[in-house]
Amino acid sequence: MLGFYFDQSACNGCKACSMACQDKHDLPVGVQWRRIYEYTGGTWSVDGATATPNIFTYYTSISCNHCDNPVCVEVCPTTAMHRDDDGVVSVDPDKCIGCRYCEWVCSYSAPQFNPDKGIMTKCDLCADYRAEGQNPACVDACPSRALDWGPIDELRAQYGDASGIAPLPNPEVTKPNLVITPHKKAQSWDEGTGSVANQTSEM
Repeated sequence: MLGFYFDQSACNGCKACSMACQDKHDLPVGVQWRRIYEYTGGTWSVDGATATPNIFTYYTSISCNHCDNPVCVEVCPTTAMHRDDDGVVSVDPDKCIGCRYCEWVCSYSAPQFNPDKGIMTKCDLCADYRAEGQNPACVDACPSRALDWGPIDELRAQYGDASGIAPLPNPEVTKPNLVITPHKKAQSWDEGTGSVANQTSEM
């Protein structure tokens, strides 16, 4: 099964990955298959009369995670949303009726409604590039080399198995094929002391 790796400790939020994806797939304004969330927050530690701030900000680049339990596939009434043999979740544009059920249930906002076409669209891990032996556009665009892709077993063997990092949701729900090297101040999905600062990129 294929998946993504993301080095949160190396990401500076430049959005090059998102722009490369939009350019490669000629996506209309408002349709973002890869999004970058700025997660920020902080607390105070008090020692006597001294209060010390503990603030943090880090970025998370997120796309479709091609989950082992893709709820988008389960709710699709036409089988347009389907999982391929390599684990990649794709949309068949000839079957999609644009009902948006998949969009409503996805924990990661991966399926995106394209108003120009009237159907759902999403990341397919750049299937055409992969067929030619190339990397997905987002991976090659990252100047920090914070993104990688490949067989998820190999990624986990190399980088570990963390995927439940805030602001992402509980990974047990859909079992995403995603591995994250956390930022040094990263919080787990259930700590929740921070908030997404760039609310225009809604999750």
